Amino acid sequence: MKALLSRLVAAMDRISVFIGQASGVFYFTCIALSAIEVFRRYVLNDPSDWSMEVVMTLCASAWALAVGYVTQRDRHIAITMLELLVGPRVWRWFRLLQLVIAIVTIATLCWAVWDPAMRQFASPERSGTAMNSIQPAYFHVLILVSGFLYLGQLIANLIRWFDEPAMEPRHGH
Repeated sequence: MKALLSRLVAAMDRISVFIGQASGVFYFTCIALSAIEVFRRYVLNDPSDWSMEVVMTLCASAWALAVGYVTQRDRHIAITMLELLVGPRVWRWFRLLQLVIAIVTIATLCWAVWDPAMRQFASPERSGTAMNSIQPAYFHVLILVSGFLYLGQLIANLIRWFDEPAMEPRHGH
Protein backbone atom coordinates (compact mmCIF):
# COMPACT_ATOMS: atom_id res chain seq x y z
CA MET A 1 0.00 0.00 0.00
CA LYS A 2 2.83 2.37 0.86
CA ALA A 3 4.45 1.77 -2.55
CA LEU A 4 1.16 2.54 -4.30
CA LEU A 5 0.72 5.77 -2.34
CA SER A 6 4.30 6.77 -3.11
CA ARG A 7 3.68 6.23 -6.83
CA LEU A 8 0.46 8.26 -6.66
CA VAL A 9 2.24 11.10 -4.85
CA ALA A 10 5.05 11.05 -7.42
CA ALA A 11 2.52 11.07 -10.26
CA MET A 12 0.65 14.04 -8.77
CA ASP A 13 3.96 15.85 -8.29
CA ARG A 14 4.84 15.28 -11.96
CA ILE A 15 1.41 16.48 -13.10
CA SER A 16 1.64 19.62 -10.94
CA VAL A 17 5.16 20.45 -12.11
CA PHE A 18 4.32 19.84 -15.78
CA ILE A 19 1.14 21.95 -15.73
CA GLY A 20 2.76 24.69 -13.65
CA GLN A 21 5.77 25.01 -15.92
CA ALA A 22 3.73 24.66 -19.11
CA SER A 23 1.31 27.39 -18.04
CA GLY A 24 4.26 29.78 -17.84
CA VAL A 25 4.08 29.94 -21.64
CA PHE A 26 0.82 31.85 -21.21
CA TYR A 27 2.72 34.75 -19.63
CA PHE A 28 5.10 34.98 -22.58
CA THR A 29 2.13 34.92 -24.93
CA CYS A 30 0.61 37.79 -22.94
CA ILE A 31 3.81 39.81 -23.31
CA ALA A 32 3.83 39.24 -27.07
CA LEU A 33 0.13 40.08 -27.45
CA SER A 34 0.52 43.21 -25.34
CA ALA A 35 3.50 44.36 -27.43
CA ILE A 36 1.53 43.76 -30.63
CA GLU A 37 -1.43 45.66 -29.19
CA VAL A 38 0.75 48.63 -28.22
CA PHE A 39 2.19 48.69 -31.74
CA ARG A 40 -1.27 48.45 -33.33
CA ARG A 41 -2.77 51.06 -31.04
CA TYR A 42 -0.03 53.72 -31.03
CA VAL A 43 1.75 53.19 -34.34
CA LEU A 44 -0.98 51.94 -36.67
CA ASN A 45 -3.85 53.62 -34.78
CA ASP A 46 -5.79 50.35 -35.17
CA PRO A 47 -6.44 48.84 -31.72
CA SER A 48 -8.00 45.40 -31.51
CA ASP A 49 -11.24 44.46 -29.80
CA TRP A 50 -9.91 41.22 -28.45
CA SER A 51 -6.37 41.59 -27.08
CA MET A 52 -7.21 42.79 -23.57
CA GLU A 53 -9.72 40.00 -23.05
CA VAL A 54 -7.33 37.33 -24.34
CA VAL A 55 -4.44 38.63 -22.23
CA MET A 56 -6.64 38.70 -19.12
CA THR A 57 -7.82 35.14 -19.79
CA LEU A 58 -4.29 33.81 -20.39
CA CYS A 59 -2.91 35.46 -17.23
CA ALA A 60 -5.80 34.13 -15.14
CA SER A 61 -5.30 30.67 -16.64
CA ALA A 62 -1.58 30.63 -15.87
CA TRP A 63 -2.18 31.81 -12.32
CA ALA A 64 -4.97 29.30 -11.64
CA LEU A 65 -3.29 26.30 -13.26
CA ALA A 66 -0.01 26.89 -11.42
CA VAL A 67 -1.61 26.36 -8.00
CA GLY A 68 -0.62 22.67 -7.87
CA TYR A 69 2.96 23.55 -8.81
CA VAL A 70 3.20 26.25 -6.15
CA THR A 71 1.79 23.83 -3.58
CA GLN A 72 4.10 21.00 -4.63
CA ARG A 73 7.12 23.28 -4.32
CA ASP A 74 5.81 24.72 -1.04
CA ARG A 75 6.22 28.25 -2.39
CA HIS A 76 3.07 29.82 -0.99
CA ILE A 77 3.37 32.96 1.06
CA ALA A 78 4.10 31.85 4.62
CA ILE A 79 4.60 33.45 7.98
CA THR A 80 8.05 32.02 8.61
CA MET A 81 8.48 34.00 11.80
CA LEU A 82 6.00 31.61 13.42
CA GLU A 83 8.22 28.69 12.46
CA LEU A 84 11.12 30.36 14.22
CA LEU A 85 9.04 31.02 17.33
CA VAL A 86 7.46 27.60 17.77
CA GLY A 87 10.27 25.36 16.57
CA PRO A 88 10.31 22.53 14.03
CA ARG A 89 8.23 19.97 15.94
CA VAL A 90 5.32 22.32 16.57
CA TRP A 91 5.69 23.77 13.08
CA ARG A 92 5.33 20.25 11.64
CA TRP A 93 1.96 19.92 13.39
CA PHE A 94 0.98 23.39 12.17
CA ARG A 95 1.72 22.15 8.63
CA LEU A 96 -0.61 19.20 9.19
CA LEU A 97 -3.34 21.52 10.44
CA GLN A 98 -2.79 23.79 7.43
CA LEU A 99 -3.05 20.84 5.04
CA VAL A 100 -6.28 19.57 6.60
CA ILE A 101 -7.88 23.04 6.59
CA ALA A 102 -6.82 23.60 2.97
CA ILE A 103 -8.14 20.19 1.86
CA VAL A 104 -11.53 20.82 3.47
CA THR A 105 -11.69 24.35 2.05
CA ILE A 106 -10.73 23.40 -1.50
CA ALA A 107 -12.98 20.33 -1.49
CA THR A 108 -15.85 22.63 -0.46
CA LEU A 109 -14.93 25.06 -3.24
CA CYS A 110 -14.90 22.25 -5.82
CA TRP A 111 -18.26 21.02 -4.57
CA ALA A 112 -19.69 24.55 -4.74
CA VAL A 113 -18.51 25.28 -8.28
CA TRP A 114 -19.32 21.86 -9.73
CA ASP A 115 -22.93 22.65 -10.78
CA PRO A 116 -22.19 26.17 -12.13
CA ALA A 117 -19.25 24.78 -14.14
CA MET A 118 -21.30 21.90 -15.54
CA ARG A 119 -24.09 24.28 -16.56
CA GLN A 120 -21.59 26.15 -18.73
CA PHE A 121 -21.31 23.17 -21.07
CA ALA A 122 -25.05 23.28 -21.83
CA SER A 123 -25.41 27.04 -22.06
CA PRO A 124 -22.15 29.00 -21.89
CA GLU A 125 -22.23 32.53 -20.55
CA ARG A 126 -20.74 35.25 -22.74
CA SER A 127 -18.68 38.26 -21.73
CA GLY A 128 -20.83 40.95 -23.35
CA THR A 129 -17.73 42.76 -24.60
CA ALA A 130 -16.94 43.60 -28.21
CA MET A 131 -15.41 40.15 -28.57
CA ASN A 132 -18.34 38.53 -26.71
CA SER A 133 -16.26 35.48 -25.83
CA ILE A 134 -17.24 32.62 -23.56
CA GLN A 135 -14.74 33.90 -21.00
CA PRO A 136 -17.15 33.69 -18.01
CA ALA A 137 -18.00 30.08 -18.87
CA TYR A 138 -14.32 29.28 -19.29
CA PHE A 139 -13.52 30.77 -15.87
CA HIS A 140 -16.19 28.64 -14.19
CA VAL A 141 -14.58 25.50 -15.60
CA LEU A 142 -11.04 26.78 -14.97
CA ILE A 143 -11.80 27.30 -11.27
CA LEU A 144 -13.10 23.74 -11.03
CA VAL A 145 -10.11 22.22 -12.86
CA SER A 146 -7.56 24.21 -10.88
CA GLY A 147 -9.42 23.36 -7.67
CA PHE A 148 -9.07 19.65 -8.43
CA LEU A 149 -5.38 20.09 -9.28
CA TYR A 150 -4.88 21.93 -6.01
CA LEU A 151 -6.82 19.31 -4.06
CA GLY A 152 -4.81 16.50 -5.63
CA GLN A 153 -1.53 18.17 -4.71
CA LEU A 154 -2.71 18.91 -1.17
CA ILE A 155 -3.60 15.24 -0.70
CA ALA A 156 -0.18 14.26 -2.10
CA ASN A 157 1.46 16.66 0.37
CA LEU A 158 -0.62 15.17 3.20
CA ILE A 159 0.53 11.65 2.29
CA ARG A 160 4.10 12.94 2.15
CA TRP A 161 3.66 14.52 5.60
CA PHE A 162 2.94 11.09 7.09
CA ASP A 163 5.94 9.57 5.30
CA GLU A 164 8.41 12.18 6.55
CA PRO A 165 10.12 11.37 9.83
CA ALA A 166 9.47 13.78 12.68
CA MET A 167 12.01 16.53 12.51
CA GLU A 168 14.58 16.89 15.20
CA PRO A 169 14.80 20.34 16.79
CA ARG A 170 17.28 22.60 15.06
CA HIS A 171 19.45 24.91 17.06
CA GLY A 172 20.12 28.46 16.00
CA HIS A 173 17.54 28.56 13.17
